Amino acid sequence: MKVVISGASGLIGSALRRDLLSDGHEVVSLVRRPARADDESSWDPAGGRIDHDVLASADVVVNLAGASIGDKRLDASYAVVVQSSRTDSTGTITRALAEVEFSGVLLQGSAMGYYGEKGDEPFDEYAPPGSTLLSDIVRAWEASAQPALDAGIRTVFCRTGLVLADHGGFAQRLLPLIKMGLLRSLGSGRTFHSWITLADEVAAMRFLIDSEISGPVNLIAPHSVRDYALIKAIADAARRPRLFPVPGLALKAVTGAAADDLLSSQNGRPGVLLDAGFSWAYPDVEDAALYVMGSPGR
Repeated sequence: MKVVISGASGLIGSALRRDLLSDGHEVVSLVRRPARADDESSWDPAGGRIDHDVLASADVVVNLAGASIGDKRLDASYAVVVQSSRTDSTGTITRALAEVEFSGVLLQGSAMGYYGEKGDEPFDEYAPPGSTLLSDIVRAWEASAQPALDAGIRTVFCRTGLVLADHGGFAQRLLPLIKMGLLRSLGSGRTFHSWITLADEVAAMRFLIDSEISGPVNLIAPHSVRDYALIKAIADAARRPRLFPVPGLALKAVTGAAADDLLSSQNGRPGVLLDAGFSWAYPDVEDAALYVMGSPGR
């Protein structure tokens, strides 16, 4: 199987690439610089330039490209960068896929931020979008894949939750504070987080590639947990105390609208994956915390 990945240097893309290569699949990474090897292909998403032959020869295309939300404070100007980086890359890829009459599957990056604040009530993929800045960004991101849908390409929108790993993403921002015993909760600690381990994220993407599923899929664990329980599980796995809550206002002052990603309550349910019979390696937050800390699961 030949897989083309954009965003292959990111947290999820790099893990997926390693997993595919370990099983003997061919992987080509889309890069925004001159290609340096046979497993790279240069592209310019903002300029709409991409090698159509590379896409035409692929069985699977995985589009994860986009500026990181956590790299800078998400103010109005950076929000434009975040959104355009996603819509430009998605538009470039999906228009090209339509032009080459691609017959494979497109795994299109997306996020649970689509739903915004949902409170304590459980919800699945049928829930309506939210009204936050992040919700607007994710809706535009998904909408830019319309050329693939119009061409009849099987497209899966991977609405990924809070990814738990020992590096990058959530870990890069908060794990150092937890390891120092300084973090008790974010805001009140009562909000629900829809989360997934990096290992299960990759496994779920591989599962979706081999399935006939299309449309939005919540890539999250079966059990969402409250913020204080998530941080407690990781702190317990790290054998560290939990001293201080981070006030919501302070978090927003530092990260801007990106704080919505951590403060919005989402008691999400992975309805599509559950109905399809997907099996999680780390379905419970306690085992996920051990995974994050590099310890074997129970």
